[in-house]
Amino acid sequence: MLEDCQSAQERWGGVHTLIDRWLEQRYDMLVTLVDLREFCDADLSAVSKPRIDTFSEALMDYISAGHFEIYPQLREEAKAFDDQEALAIADQLLARVDSSTQLVLDFDNDYATPARCQRFTDKLPAWLDRLGRAMTERFALEDQLISRLHAAHAPASRVTAEGADARNLSPSAPLS
Repeated sequence: MLEDCQSAQERWGGVHTLIDRWLEQRYDMLVTLVDLREFCDADLSAVSKPRIDTFSEALMDYISAGHFEIYPQLREEAKAFDDQEALAIADQLLARVDSSTQLVLDFDNDYATPARCQRFTDKLPAWLDRLGRAMTERFALEDQLISRLHAAHAPASRVTAEGADARNLSPSAPLS
């Protein structure tokens, strides 16, 4: 997952400062996920609430930035270029992103208090596996969203979007 994150930064780094910051948040969140997984593998009983909170905060910050900053900004850019196809694709992708958002909110709720954290400690490895899978899918969807919506207003990217990559992003094509 970390390699995929770095690849996304290479593809879109510099396109927009907001996206750059968000991709850095993605990477930082993944580092905390890997750290928490390794700590769970080493000694699950020693996992502390602050360690879980660090991960949960990074995760919540990441999804919040996507929902409240990045996605609206990308939609506005597509609207500015009157790219209805990109907006339709964005709606499809964002609908699929919502399931991972709910999963993150459920995780945050399960580990919100010290008592709940203690009660759910034994479920933490399974939670992290589910979140890892969900976030991997989410990253792929977000990367498609960034790629397609930026293609709406970047002439060099438009050529790519009209080529082979566009087949994977058209409304009639599968979005995975």
